Amino acid sequence: MKVEELTPKPIDKVQFKLASFKSVPHDNGCYILTTFENDILYIGLAVNLNNRFKQHLENPEKTNPTSEGKAIWFYYTTFDPKNLPKLERTWLNQFTNIHGRLPILNKVNSPIS
Repeated sequence: MKVEELTPKPIDKVQFKLASFKSVPHDNGCYILTTFENDILYIGLAVNLNNRFKQHLENPEKTNPTSEGKAIWFYYTTFDPKNLPKLERTWLNQFTNIHGRLPILNKVNSPIS
């Protein structure tokens, strides 16, 4: 599934590399790691997008290639913290409805609240 197929679409994107971390806000939000071709590898939420971006860069599981490609883009949308789980769940459900599974780098589904 391509990131462009999600509703609502994420608003911003940066390259998933250390040089980009200053461009990522310290706000609440949901984000997506994708391949160069925008295929979704991971969907998540964060109370601080900048910190989460850096955490993922330090995680070889997120930076190494997968069987579906390597994470190149970090798409994100700043969002109301009360509704973060709802947005994450919406995106995960859209992906699961098409593929019958979570994105390759997601280990667990988001909590239902």
